[in-house]
Amino acid sequence: MRVMQHGRLHRYNVVKGEIAEAVSLELEFASYVGSKFCLAVASGGYALATALRAVGAGQGNVVLTNAFTLAPVPGAIASVGCVPVFVEVTEDLVMDLDDLQDKIASSGARYLMLSHMRGHIVDMDALMAICDTAGVAVIEDCAHTMGAKWDGVPSGRHGIVGCYSTQTFKHINSGEGGLLITDDAETMARATMLSGSYMLYGSHAAGAPTEVFKDISLDTPNCSGRMDNLRAAILRPQLAALDVQAEKWNARYRRIEAGLANTAGLRLIARPEKEYYVASSFQFTLPDLAVNKVRTVQERCAARGVELKWFGADTPTGFTSRHDSWRYVDAQDMPQSDRVLAGLMDMRLPLTFSLKDCDLLATIIREEVGAVYQAEC
Repeated sequence: MRVMQHGRLHRYNVVKGEIAEAVSLELEFASYVGSKFCLAVASGGYALATALRAVGAGQGNVVLTNAFTLAPVPGAIASVGCVPVFVEVTEDLVMDLDDLQDKIASSGARYLMLSHMRGHIVDMDALMAICDTAGVAVIEDCAHTMGAKWDGVPSGRHGIVGCYSTQTFKHINSGEGGLLITDDAETMARATMLSGSYMLYGSHAAGAPTEVFKDISLDTPNCSGRMDNLRAAILRPQLAALDVQAEKWNARYRRIEAGLANTAGLRLIARPEKEYYVASSFQFTLPDLAVNKVRTVQERCAARGVELKWFGADTPTGFTSRHDSWRYVDAQDMPQSDRVLAGLMDMRLPLTFSLKDCDLLATIIREEVGAVYQAEC
Protein backbone atom coordinates (compact mmCIF):
# COMPACT_ATOMS: atom_id res chain seq x y z
CA MET A 1 0.00 0.00 0.00
CA ARG A 2 2.90 2.37 0.72
CA VAL A 3 4.29 1.82 -2.79
CA MET A 4 0.90 2.45 -4.37
CA GLN A 5 0.42 5.60 -2.30
CA HIS A 6 3.81 7.17 -3.09
CA GLY A 7 3.64 5.97 -6.72
CA ARG A 8 7.34 5.25 -7.19
CA LEU A 9 6.88 1.90 -8.90
CA HIS A 10 10.08 1.89 -10.97
CA ARG A 11 13.00 0.43 -9.05
CA TYR A 12 15.23 3.43 -9.85
CA ASN A 13 12.60 6.04 -9.01
CA VAL A 14 13.50 6.74 -5.37
CA VAL A 15 13.86 9.77 -3.16
CA LYS A 16 16.97 10.62 -1.17
CA GLY A 17 17.63 8.07 1.55
CA GLU A 18 14.98 5.63 0.28
CA ILE A 19 15.78 1.96 -0.29
CA ALA A 20 13.72 0.62 -3.16
CA GLU A 21 11.53 -2.41 -2.49
CA ALA A 22 13.31 -4.24 -5.33
CA VAL A 23 16.66 -3.65 -3.62
CA SER A 24 15.31 -4.86 -0.28
CA LEU A 25 13.96 -8.01 -1.93
CA GLU A 26 17.33 -8.70 -3.57
CA LEU A 27 19.15 -8.31 -0.27
CA GLU A 28 16.69 -10.54 1.55
CA PHE A 29 16.72 -13.25 -1.12
CA ALA A 30 20.51 -13.27 -1.33
CA SER A 31 20.59 -13.72 2.44
CA TYR A 32 17.96 -16.47 2.27
CA VAL A 33 19.89 -18.62 -0.21
CA GLY A 34 23.39 -17.56 0.88
CA SER A 35 24.50 -16.00 -2.41
CA LYS A 36 26.76 -12.99 -2.87
CA PHE A 37 24.53 -11.32 -5.45
CA CYS A 38 20.87 -11.23 -6.46
CA LEU A 39 18.92 -9.52 -9.24
CA ALA A 40 15.12 -9.13 -9.38
CA VAL A 41 13.73 -9.31 -12.92
CA ALA A 42 10.47 -9.37 -14.85
CA SER A 43 10.02 -13.16 -15.07
CA GLY A 44 11.63 -16.51 -14.50
CA GLY A 45 12.00 -17.00 -18.25
CA TYR A 46 13.73 -13.65 -18.54
CA ALA A 47 16.10 -14.71 -15.75
CA LEU A 48 17.00 -17.88 -17.68
CA ALA A 49 17.74 -16.06 -20.95
CA THR A 50 19.69 -13.38 -19.10
CA ALA A 51 21.73 -16.02 -17.29
CA LEU A 52 22.72 -17.61 -20.59
CA ARG A 53 23.83 -14.28 -22.03
CA ALA A 54 25.64 -13.38 -18.82
CA VAL A 55 27.76 -16.56 -18.79
CA GLY A 56 28.69 -16.11 -22.44
CA ALA A 57 26.33 -18.44 -24.29
CA GLY A 58 25.35 -17.15 -27.69
CA GLN A 59 24.45 -17.82 -31.29
CA GLY A 60 24.85 -21.47 -32.23
CA ASN A 61 26.07 -22.71 -28.85
CA VAL A 62 24.59 -26.03 -27.72
CA VAL A 63 22.79 -25.88 -24.38
CA LEU A 64 21.76 -29.15 -22.74
CA THR A 65 18.51 -29.33 -20.82
CA ASN A 66 15.94 -31.81 -19.52
CA ALA A 67 13.60 -33.62 -21.89
CA PHE A 68 11.03 -33.20 -19.08
CA THR A 69 10.53 -29.49 -18.57
CA LEU A 70 8.19 -26.66 -19.55
CA ALA A 71 8.27 -24.34 -22.56
CA PRO A 72 10.10 -21.36 -20.93
CA VAL A 73 13.28 -23.43 -20.61
CA PRO A 74 13.89 -24.38 -24.27
CA GLY A 75 12.28 -21.05 -25.12
CA ALA A 76 14.95 -19.16 -23.18
CA ILE A 77 17.68 -21.19 -24.90
CA ALA A 78 16.26 -20.56 -28.37
CA SER A 79 15.63 -16.86 -27.65
CA VAL A 80 19.35 -16.14 -27.37
CA GLY A 81 20.22 -18.10 -30.50
CA CYS A 82 21.44 -21.22 -28.73
CA VAL A 83 20.56 -24.78 -29.69
CA PRO A 84 18.63 -26.89 -27.14
CA VAL A 85 19.72 -30.53 -26.86
CA PHE A 86 17.62 -32.69 -24.56
CA VAL A 87 18.82 -35.14 -21.92
CA GLU A 88 16.71 -38.15 -20.96
CA VAL A 89 14.65 -38.21 -17.77
CA THR A 90 14.50 -41.14 -15.35
CA GLU A 91 11.44 -42.79 -13.83
CA ASP A 92 11.99 -40.55 -10.81
CA LEU A 93 11.61 -37.45 -13.04
CA VAL A 94 15.20 -36.24 -12.80
CA MET A 95 17.94 -35.92 -15.40
CA ASP A 96 19.56 -39.22 -16.43
CA LEU A 97 23.22 -38.67 -15.54
CA ASP A 98 24.48 -41.43 -17.83
CA ASP A 99 22.72 -39.77 -20.75
CA LEU A 100 24.08 -36.40 -19.61
CA GLN A 101 27.62 -37.71 -19.93
CA ASP A 102 26.84 -39.14 -23.36
CA LYS A 103 25.26 -35.89 -24.56
CA ILE A 104 28.18 -33.79 -23.32
CA ALA A 105 30.54 -36.02 -25.25
CA SER A 106 28.45 -36.20 -28.43
CA SER A 107 27.39 -32.54 -28.59
CA GLY A 108 30.45 -30.76 -27.26
CA ALA A 109 28.13 -28.64 -25.11
CA ARG A 110 29.67 -26.28 -22.58
CA TYR A 111 26.39 -25.18 -21.02
CA LEU A 112 23.67 -27.01 -19.10
CA MET A 113 20.36 -25.45 -18.14
CA LEU A 114 19.21 -27.87 -15.47
CA SER A 115 15.47 -27.80 -14.82
CA HIS A 116 14.41 -29.01 -11.36
CA MET A 117 11.11 -29.83 -12.97
CA ARG A 118 8.11 -30.03 -10.63
CA GLY A 119 10.50 -29.81 -7.68
CA HIS A 120 12.45 -33.05 -8.24
CA ILE A 121 16.18 -32.61 -7.58
CA VAL A 122 18.77 -34.88 -9.18
CA ASP A 123 21.90 -35.96 -7.27
CA MET A 124 23.58 -32.56 -7.46
CA ASP A 125 26.93 -33.80 -6.18
CA ALA A 126 27.16 -36.33 -9.00
CA LEU A 127 25.87 -33.89 -11.62
CA MET A 128 28.33 -31.16 -10.66
CA ALA A 129 31.21 -33.66 -10.69
CA ILE A 130 30.30 -34.59 -14.28
CA CYS A 131 29.94 -30.97 -15.39
CA ASP A 132 33.01 -29.66 -13.60
CA THR A 133 35.15 -32.41 -15.12
CA ALA A 134 33.82 -31.62 -18.60
CA GLY A 135 34.02 -27.84 -18.21
CA VAL A 136 30.24 -27.40 -18.50
CA ALA A 137 28.72 -24.28 -16.89
CA VAL A 138 25.50 -25.09 -15.00
CA ILE A 139 22.51 -22.75 -14.82
CA GLU A 140 19.81 -24.01 -12.45
CA ASP A 141 16.15 -23.46 -13.27
CA CYS A 142 14.67 -23.36 -9.78
CA ALA A 143 11.16 -22.28 -10.73
CA HIS A 144 9.78 -25.22 -8.73
CA THR A 145 12.45 -25.51 -6.01
CA MET A 146 12.59 -22.18 -4.20
CA GLY A 147 13.20 -23.14 -0.57
CA ALA A 148 14.29 -26.68 -1.48
CA LYS A 149 17.74 -28.13 -0.75
CA TRP A 150 20.09 -30.91 -1.78
CA ASP A 151 22.10 -32.24 1.18
CA GLY A 152 21.52 -28.97 3.01
CA VAL A 153 22.58 -26.73 0.09
CA PRO A 154 19.79 -24.46 -1.21
CA SER A 155 18.56 -25.19 -4.71
CA GLY A 156 20.26 -22.76 -7.08
CA ARG A 157 23.57 -22.70 -5.21
CA HIS A 158 25.37 -25.50 -7.04
CA GLY A 159 25.64 -23.94 -10.52
CA ILE A 160 27.17 -20.65 -11.57
CA VAL A 161 23.67 -19.10 -11.72
CA GLY A 162 20.38 -19.96 -10.06
CA CYS A 163 17.11 -18.68 -11.58
CA TYR A 164 13.72 -18.54 -9.85
CA SER A 165 10.19 -17.67 -10.86
CA THR A 166 7.58 -15.74 -8.88
CA GLN A 167 4.79 -16.37 -11.38
CA THR A 168 1.38 -17.55 -10.24
CA PHE A 169 1.52 -21.10 -8.76
CA LYS A 170 5.14 -20.64 -7.62
CA HIS A 171 6.29 -20.76 -3.99
CA ILE A 172 6.12 -16.99 -3.71
CA ASN A 173 3.73 -15.26 -6.08
CA SER A 174 3.67 -11.80 -7.65
CA GLY A 175 1.72 -12.90 -10.72
CA GLU A 176 4.90 -12.58 -12.78
CA GLY A 177 8.52 -12.06 -11.81
CA GLY A 178 11.90 -13.70 -11.38
CA LEU A 179 15.13 -13.72 -9.40
CA LEU A 180 18.69 -14.48 -10.47
CA ILE A 181 21.53 -15.30 -8.08
CA THR A 182 25.26 -15.90 -8.49
CA ASP A 183 28.54 -15.56 -6.63
CA ASP A 184 30.36 -14.45 -9.78
CA ALA A 185 30.74 -10.66 -9.94
CA GLU A 186 31.20 -10.38 -13.71
CA THR A 187 28.19 -12.61 -14.38
CA MET A 188 26.07 -10.45 -12.09
CA ALA A 189 27.37 -7.23 -13.65
CA ARG A 190 26.41 -8.42 -17.14
CA ALA A 191 23.01 -9.62 -15.89
CA THR A 192 22.40 -6.24 -14.25
CA MET A 193 23.19 -4.34 -17.43
CA LEU A 194 21.09 -6.74 -19.50
CA SER A 195 18.15 -6.18 -17.14
CA GLY A 196 18.16 -2.48 -17.98
CA SER A 197 20.06 -0.71 -15.22
CA TYR A 198 21.42 2.02 -17.52
CA MET A 199 24.21 3.57 -15.44
CA LEU A 200 22.31 3.17 -12.16
CA TYR A 201 23.96 -0.15 -11.26
CA GLY A 202 25.53 1.46 -8.21
CA SER A 203 22.14 1.41 -6.48
CA HIS A 204 22.09 -2.42 -6.49
CA ALA A 205 23.03 -3.19 -2.90
CA ALA A 206 22.96 -6.93 -3.69
CA GLY A 207 24.80 -6.36 -6.97
CA ALA A 208 28.38 -6.60 -8.15
CA PRO A 209 30.96 -4.01 -7.03
CA THR A 210 30.88 -0.89 -9.20
CA GLU A 211 34.46 -1.34 -10.41
CA VAL A 212 33.45 -4.57 -12.17
CA PHE A 213 31.18 -2.57 -14.48
CA LYS A 214 33.97 -0.49 -16.05
CA ASP A 215 33.92 -2.19 -19.47
CA ILE A 216 30.83 -4.37 -18.99
CA SER A 217 28.55 -1.33 -18.70
CA LEU A 218 29.44 -0.17 -22.21
CA ASP A 219 29.74 -3.56 -23.91
CA THR A 220 26.48 -5.14 -22.67
CA PRO A 221 23.12 -4.46 -24.36
CA ASN A 222 20.09 -3.21 -22.42
CA CYS A 223 17.30 -5.82 -22.69
CA SER A 224 14.95 -4.17 -20.22
CA GLY A 225 13.38 -6.70 -17.88
CA ARG A 226 13.42 -5.14 -14.43
CA MET A 227 11.16 -6.06 -11.55
CA ASP A 228 9.13 -3.13 -10.26
CA ASN A 229 8.77 -2.07 -6.64
CA LEU A 230 5.13 -3.11 -6.40
CA ARG A 231 5.86 -6.74 -7.17
CA ALA A 232 8.87 -6.69 -4.87
CA ALA A 233 6.69 -5.37 -2.06
CA ILE A 234 4.21 -8.21 -2.66
CA LEU A 235 7.00 -10.79 -2.51
CA ARG A 236 8.93 -9.71 0.57
CA PRO A 237 6.46 -10.89 3.24
CA GLN A 238 5.92 -14.13 1.31
CA LEU A 239 9.66 -14.79 1.33
CA ALA A 240 9.73 -14.25 5.09
CA ALA A 241 7.03 -16.93 5.47
CA LEU A 242 8.41 -19.37 2.87
CA ASP A 243 9.86 -21.96 5.24
CA VAL A 244 6.59 -22.19 7.17
CA GLN A 245 4.64 -22.49 3.93
CA ALA A 246 7.03 -25.16 2.68
CA GLU A 247 6.23 -27.42 5.61
CA LYS A 248 2.52 -26.98 4.94
CA TRP A 249 2.98 -28.02 1.30
CA ASN A 250 5.07 -31.00 2.33
CA ALA A 251 2.49 -32.14 4.88
CA ARG A 252 -0.10 -32.23 2.10
CA TYR A 253 2.28 -34.04 -0.22
CA ARG A 254 3.03 -36.70 2.37
CA ARG A 255 -0.67 -37.13 3.12
CA ILE A 256 -1.48 -37.89 -0.53
CA GLU A 257 1.63 -40.03 -0.87
CA ALA A 258 0.49 -42.17 2.07
CA GLY A 259 -3.02 -42.39 0.64
CA LEU A 260 -1.75 -43.67 -2.71
CA ALA A 261 0.84 -46.11 -1.38
CA ASN A 262 0.51 -49.65 -2.75
CA THR A 263 -2.10 -48.71 -5.34
CA ALA A 264 -2.04 -51.35 -8.08
CA GLY A 265 -0.87 -49.88 -11.40
CA LEU A 266 0.32 -46.60 -9.84
CA ARG A 267 3.99 -45.74 -9.26
CA LEU A 268 4.98 -43.12 -6.72
CA ILE A 269 8.11 -41.03 -7.29
CA ALA A 270 11.02 -41.89 -5.00
CA ARG A 271 12.43 -38.97 -3.01
CA PRO A 272 16.14 -39.30 -2.02
CA GLU A 273 17.18 -38.81 1.60
CA LYS A 274 19.43 -35.88 0.66
CA GLU A 275 16.55 -34.02 -0.99
CA TYR A 276 14.55 -31.52 1.00
CA TYR A 277 11.67 -30.72 -1.34
CA VAL A 278 8.97 -28.06 -1.35
CA ALA A 279 6.10 -30.02 -2.83
CA SER A 280 3.56 -27.56 -4.19
CA SER A 281 2.53 -30.25 -6.68
CA PHE A 282 2.23 -34.04 -6.76
CA GLN A 283 3.27 -36.48 -9.50
CA PHE A 284 2.77 -40.18 -10.11
CA THR A 285 3.03 -42.46 -13.14
CA LEU A 286 0.80 -45.17 -14.57
CA PRO A 287 3.51 -47.26 -16.26
CA ASP A 288 1.37 -50.33 -17.01
CA LEU A 289 -1.53 -48.56 -18.72
CA ALA A 290 -1.92 -47.86 -22.43
CA VAL A 291 -2.15 -44.22 -23.41
CA ASN A 292 -5.91 -44.32 -23.96
CA LYS A 293 -6.38 -45.81 -20.49
CA VAL A 294 -4.24 -43.09 -18.91
CA ARG A 295 -6.55 -40.58 -20.55
CA THR A 296 -9.51 -42.51 -19.13
CA VAL A 297 -8.07 -42.17 -15.61
CA GLN A 298 -7.70 -38.44 -16.15
CA GLU A 299 -11.28 -38.13 -17.38
CA ARG A 300 -12.75 -40.23 -14.57
CA CYS A 301 -10.90 -38.23 -11.93
CA ALA A 302 -12.02 -34.96 -13.53
CA ALA A 303 -15.63 -36.15 -13.37
CA ARG A 304 -15.20 -36.40 -9.60
CA GLY A 305 -13.58 -32.97 -9.27
CA VAL A 306 -9.90 -33.97 -9.30
CA GLU A 307 -7.89 -32.11 -11.95
CA LEU A 308 -4.86 -34.05 -13.16
CA LYS A 309 -2.46 -32.73 -15.79
CA TRP A 310 -1.08 -35.31 -18.20
CA PHE A 311 2.34 -34.98 -19.85
CA GLY A 312 1.70 -37.69 -22.43
CA ALA A 313 -0.75 -35.83 -24.67
CA ASP A 314 0.09 -35.36 -28.35
CA THR A 315 -0.57 -31.62 -28.25
CA PRO A 316 0.18 -28.95 -25.61
CA THR A 317 -2.64 -28.20 -23.16
CA GLY A 318 -2.58 -25.12 -20.96
CA PHE A 319 0.84 -24.95 -19.30
CA THR A 320 1.58 -28.60 -20.08
CA SER A 321 3.72 -29.67 -23.03
CA ARG A 322 6.59 -32.03 -23.85
CA HIS A 323 9.86 -31.97 -25.76
CA ASP A 324 8.33 -32.77 -29.16
CA SER A 325 5.76 -29.95 -28.81
CA TRP A 326 8.33 -27.21 -29.51
CA ARG A 327 8.82 -27.01 -33.27
CA TYR A 328 11.53 -24.36 -32.93
CA VAL A 329 13.70 -27.19 -31.57
CA ASP A 330 14.95 -29.92 -33.91
CA ALA A 331 13.12 -33.19 -33.28
CA GLN A 332 15.14 -35.50 -31.02
CA ASP A 333 14.78 -39.18 -30.25
CA MET A 334 13.98 -39.49 -26.53
CA PRO A 335 12.55 -43.02 -26.05
CA GLN A 336 13.14 -43.27 -22.30
CA SER A 337 11.56 -39.88 -21.60
CA ASP A 338 8.64 -40.67 -23.89
CA ARG A 339 7.89 -43.84 -21.92
CA VAL A 340 7.95 -41.93 -18.63
CA LEU A 341 5.87 -38.99 -19.88
CA ALA A 342 3.26 -41.28 -21.46
CA GLY A 343 2.01 -42.21 -18.00
CA LEU A 344 2.91 -39.10 -16.01
CA MET A 345 0.15 -37.38 -14.06
CA ASP A 346 0.56 -34.10 -12.22
CA MET A 347 -1.62 -32.30 -9.65
CA ARG A 348 -1.17 -28.96 -7.96
CA LEU A 349 -1.35 -28.79 -4.15
CA PRO A 350 -2.59 -25.33 -3.18
CA LEU A 351 -2.52 -24.59 0.53
CA THR A 352 -6.26 -24.04 0.37
CA PHE A 353 -6.48 -27.87 0.41
CA SER A 354 -6.88 -29.17 3.95
CA LEU A 355 -5.33 -32.47 5.03
CA LYS A 356 -8.82 -34.00 4.88
CA ASP A 357 -9.11 -32.72 1.32
CA CYS A 358 -5.86 -34.52 0.57
CA ASP A 359 -7.26 -37.76 2.00
CA LEU A 360 -10.27 -37.42 -0.27
CA LEU A 361 -8.13 -36.63 -3.32
CA ALA A 362 -6.04 -39.74 -2.69
CA THR A 363 -9.15 -41.88 -2.25
CA ILE A 364 -10.63 -40.70 -5.55
CA ILE A 365 -7.39 -41.22 -7.48
CA ARG A 366 -6.86 -44.62 -5.89
CA GLU A 367 -10.38 -45.76 -6.78
CA GLU A 368 -10.28 -44.54 -10.36
CA VAL A 369 -6.81 -45.90 -11.09
CA GLY A 370 -7.86 -49.19 -9.53
CA ALA A 371 -11.01 -49.43 -11.62
CA VAL A 372 -9.21 -48.75 -14.91
CA TYR A 373 -6.24 -50.95 -14.02
CA GLN A 374 -8.43 -53.92 -13.09
CA ALA A 375 -10.46 -53.58 -16.29
CA GLU A 376 -7.27 -53.40 -18.35
CA CYS A 377 -5.49 -56.27 -16.64
